[in-house]
Amino acid sequence: MKHQAIFGTTLFDGEQAQKGYALNKMCFSFNASTNRQDFKSNEGQYMDRYELTPAQRQAVTNRDVLDLIHQGGNIYYLAKFAGILGLDVQDLGAQQTGMTREAFCNKLLASARA
Repeated sequence: MKHQAIFGTTLFDGEQAQKGYALNKMCFSFNASTNRQDFKSNEGQYMDRYELTPAQRQAVTNRDVLDLIHQGGNIYYLAKFAGILGLDVQDLGAQQTGMTREAFCNKLLASARA
């Protein structure tokens, strides 16, 4: 079944799941503190272990969450990666909307008051 496109949204479907399998597997590995430390010690070698595609490697290197989603990353697994970088949900939301973290937080607060 073909899904209708939603502007600005990468739909995480079976195709994206297959595309991002190695990336998501790597991000899941970050549940273990030793793996987080291994990644921090040598990112390239760690990505080699999971055989990421060149595009996935570039997105990891650039810390580009939107591109990671486009490359098959599932936001739940990417949250593990974001945690290594010291990013939280508000940081990810800001990246996804193209806003600064402060502007994104203010938008959330304003919508909660409405």
